[in-house]
Amino acid sequence: MKLRGKTAIVTGGGRDIGRACAIKLASEGANVVINYFASSAGAEETVARINALGGNAIAVQGDLNRPADVEHLVAKTVETFGAIDVLVNNAGGLIARKTIAEMPLEHWQAVMDLNLTSTFLTIKACLPHMISGAIINIASQAGRDGGGAGAIAYATSKGAVMTMTRGLAKELGPTIRVNGLCPGMIDTDFHNIHTPDAARRGFEAAAPVRRQGVPEDAANLVLFLACEDSAFITGTNVDINGGMLFS
Repeated sequence: MKLRGKTAIVTGGGRDIGRACAIKLASEGANVVINYFASSAGAEETVARINALGGNAIAVQGDLNRPADVEHLVAKTVETFGAIDVLVNNAGGLIARKTIAEMPLEHWQAVMDLNLTSTFLTIKACLPHMISGAIINIASQAGRDGGGAGAIAYATSKGAVMTMTRGLAKELGPTIRVNGLCPGMIDTDFHNIHTPDAARRGFEAAAPVRRQGVPEDAANLVLFLACEDSAFITGTNVDINGGMLFS
């Protein structure tokens, strides 16, 4: 197993991409700590599934914009499993589509906190307990192309996550590798809520692979970036979009 004896934190691990990542990492031997904010049922179900397969997992609730909650997540991880080897920063979201003209400052700040500040706080808290290992930040195709209508705050925050990934790769190497994912159209609640069905059907027709992605597609890439198979890769933001954007 590629991660036997390692410990991974997956933020936003109660559903969709986070859940798929937690299960995939556990399948390769990692102890997994699933952070969730509101998806308690999903997080506990994921823990139960991992444990039933012979893995080790716990769920820890927390708002990653609250330093005390982040510190609790890290302390619980170290108390339970002794160290941190892999951090998957998956928590985040769009909140709502708003143009700049209609956007209050409170919305801008909320999106930045949800996607960027949470990543900063979680990395900072984990670093004292990471002797070596990997950090994987879930960014977005929106960070490359600016996103769809009303997504400028989201796209900007994810672009900042991509830049943070590059800078941290320089700052934390050679012992810790830092990479990012830039998912495109993945079949998740994010798009169930924020993307019209017609747009999703149009994507399927236009994409070279002729389908939307699924959370397991992203999880497979996260596993690769988390283990020694990618030992010479750091500072990258990997596109995973079915061929709809080349960078």
